[in-house]
Amino acid sequence: MRKLLSSPVKMPLSAAENQIYQNVLKYFTPLSLNLMAVKVVNRPDEFTGWCREFIRLCREDLNMELLDEEQFLPLKKLQDTLEAGFTISQCKMARIAPWPIFVGFIEQQHELHALDERLRLLNYVKNNCQLPLAELSMEDRLVFAGKHTASHVYHTYDFDTEWFASTKGAKLFHLLLEQCPEKFDAALAHIPLTGDVNYDEYQKFVTDFQKIFSDYAQEQSQDSSVKSKAPLPAATRLLAMRRPDQFIALNNNKIDMFCKGLSIVKFSNTDFSSYWHDMIGTLRTLPWWNQAEPEQSITESSTTTSLDDSSDVDSDLITEQEEAIDEKENPGLELIIWQNRAILIDLFLFADADLSQNSNYIRARDKALNKAPKKSNSTFRKNSKETVEEMVDKALMSEDLPEYMLSKRDSIIAQVKKGKSVEKVIELMRAIFG
Repeated sequence: MRKLLSSPVKMPLSAAENQIYQNVLKYFTPLSLNLMAVKVVNRPDEFTGWCREFIRLCREDLNMELLDEEQFLPLKKLQDTLEAGFTISQCKMARIAPWPIFVGFIEQQHELHALDERLRLLNYVKNNCQLPLAELSMEDRLVFAGKHTASHVYHTYDFDTEWFASTKGAKLFHLLLEQCPEKFDAALAHIPLTGDVNYDEYQKFVTDFQKIFSDYAQEQSQDSSVKSKAPLPAATRLLAMRRPDQFIALNNNKIDMFCKGLSIVKFSNTDFSSYWHDMIGTLRTLPWWNQAEPEQSITESSTTTSLDDSSDVDSDLITEQEEAIDEKENPGLELIIWQNRAILIDLFLFADADLSQNSNYIRARDKALNKAPKKSNSTFRKNSKETVEEMVDKALMSEDLPEYMLSKRDSIIAQVKKGKSVEKVIELMRAIFG
């Protein structure tokens, strides 16, 4: 562990990476005795791999049963810092990657970042949400805006509507979107559907978007709690859904991560000017973003011939190949990536192994297909006659718990035996590993 901890000293770190490393050392201190007992086999010699290996050690190899309650907070901060370091280091690579490297990297994130599901969302928006927002159903409007509801049934919406940037916390935004969708349509109309978006077009969108919120604030002027500033994250979600090749969808956390990773000054979640000039301006200097549109794949024609000549081909394989024949409906993956290249910068962010399984679509699908005969929503009391093991097992039957929590059963039992409640221990575990 000592060699692993000191290895970044020999790495060519950027200023942001060095700051991350110093923070790691700070949060490591209260956990030093516990972490020094962890056996280290893999010692990466580059910062991205170093961060990922350190994260893995904290999540999988650290003995949670030996931690005191006051150590959970520094552990959470240590993991958050390492995840930020991983993202910053990946973004540093994104700043210099040529197009072939970018495409290869995106393809490598296929499972980890649920690439197929993300592309299904973008394809659905492209094919079904190009009508004015005022003419869309409530469900489709929320797909565009980035908010999942129970109305998004899994067999119709086979994707999580909140990929890239969720807006479910932007209550005023959704209130206004419901009350006056035509005003948002007027703002989005300034953004062309083809060609590069210029600053004048973007600024016209910003003016109309901000006016929606300022007008509402004036109408509610007697209510001092009303905030008139338009939220940048919600605006970027709309922009990125309309033009995923031109705009990056943001939330508050991603603003911080991408600003550090792209080496630009951090801006606030209401700073529309810096978003354009700094973030989008930097995006447009990256080699992979400036790649010319790839040629359409023509391999499907040979597929058609082979299907006609082979009568004994597996029927499932035939179905899969026939789905790929129509070039207009299913262009090559490289072209799809190019058409969505700006928004796909999300795949440079840190993701743990549970990210794809935490999709709202996956949860809704699994809940519908695998309904348990009994649901356990019990609240355990200290005077319960059940054993600790029985209480923990019942709590772990809850459908909303991620799968990784099952592997923490022994650690949860150990903490409950120390006097903590089951709910409190699970809450701490989710905060650390979720």
